[in-house]
Amino acid sequence: MKASYLIVAAFSLVSTVIWAEEGGTRSVLEFGAVADGKTDATPAFQKAMDEVAAKGGGCVLAPRGNYLFAGHLSVPQGVTLKGVWESVPSHNGIRDRGLPKPTDDGTTFLVTEGAGNEAGPAFITLNTNSTLKGVVVFYPDQVADAEPKPYPYAIAMRGKSPSVLEVELLNPFNGIDATQNERHLIRNISGQPLRRGVYVDQIYDIGRIENVHFNPWWSTKPGLFQWQMQNGEAFVFARTDWQYVLNTFCFGYKVGYRFMASKAGVCNGNFLGIGADDCHTALVVEQSAPFGLLITNGEFVSFHGPDPTMIEVTPTHTGSVRFVNCAFWGPCNQIVKVAGKGTVGFGDCTFTQWDAGKKGTPAIRAEGGALLVRGCEFRQDRPQVELGAGVTRAIISENLLVGKEQILNHSEGNVRIDGNVGPK
Repeated sequence: MKASYLIVAAFSLVSTVIWAEEGGTRSVLEFGAVADGKTDATPAFQKAMDEVAAKGGGCVLAPRGNYLFAGHLSVPQGVTLKGVWESVPSHNGIRDRGLPKPTDDGTTFLVTEGAGNEAGPAFITLNTNSTLKGVVVFYPDQVADAEPKPYPYAIAMRGKSPSVLEVELLNPFNGIDATQNERHLIRNISGQPLRRGVYVDQIYDIGRIENVHFNPWWSTKPGLFQWQMQNGEAFVFARTDWQYVLNTFCFGYKVGYRFMASKAGVCNGNFLGIGADDCHTALVVEQSAPFGLLITNGEFVSFHGPDPTMIEVTPTHTGSVRFVNCAFWGPCNQIVKVAGKGTVGFGDCTFTQWDAGKKGTPAIRAEGGALLVRGCEFRQDRPQVELGAGVTRAIISENLLVGKEQILNHSEGNVRIDGNVGPK
């Protein structure tokens, strides 16, 4: 009995040494995957990942080719599912300009499961310490000039420290479900999610989102793109404790960035270098934590839609938001609408191209709460700020004006307006 135990232990040790010497990597081709875009690769991929997980973790490589998935995958703890891309690829304009298609090069996942069922399981679920890297995710049954088919999220992130790196989400209905995890990392992602790009909620330890860019690279044809602009939300944040977001961008959505309350709570975090271009409303704050949203070096553009507005703070807001060194431009109706009982502040910001209809609309209109506008530049000779009767406190000071001061105060609260400088 003792001898048998020693033989098994020795075999296990040799197997572990060989696995380590091989770099802990297996190819999905070893498990029967066929990169022809026709054969269902789901069983082979799952088997490969489960075997690597059983050896303590490692890398499952999907070599160059097109892999069809009629089912969904779960990446086990400690496993990396990896394609050939070492940096995020780009297939911009594949439908409109005749450029290379996602199936022409690299590692492409063709997803077919879940059509018509937005609430189904995600195509790929990441777990503790698992990673998806270097692939293109493409839904071949979506039509480039029609209202999109609903699908579940392309990726769901669960457990502790799941990561998505160097991935192109070319045309999913829903992109990344970054909820119910700790310390997620989403880095170097591009593509055109049609309904939602990234949704963050139930995060109680810091999550990180870096270099994520959503542009209409798959299609700008009216049947699809108009639907996206009427329904799409690029980034949605609910409960997340001190979220870090760096260098993100979106183009062509109803809402670029949405901050909301869920059953789990609200968002606080540090948002640096974020941008939203040609969104009906670039950024909407429905609720935020009292210790705040810190938004720095942002650029926000709105000029389409029924009421193109860069920033809207809704009547439900009770938290605190700060915009610092941000640029607001594009021929919109107004740049900022503020309601609610919270605090909204602007410092060292640049405002231009508001009141496109020349109706006397101010750049900033506040109906409630507290407002800070200090050290900013208003680059047009049009009304700058209007304070409604519901504003409780406001400081509008030391701003640069192109024309005369046009600040309207209907508030009965404690308001200070001074030091604003126009031309001599």
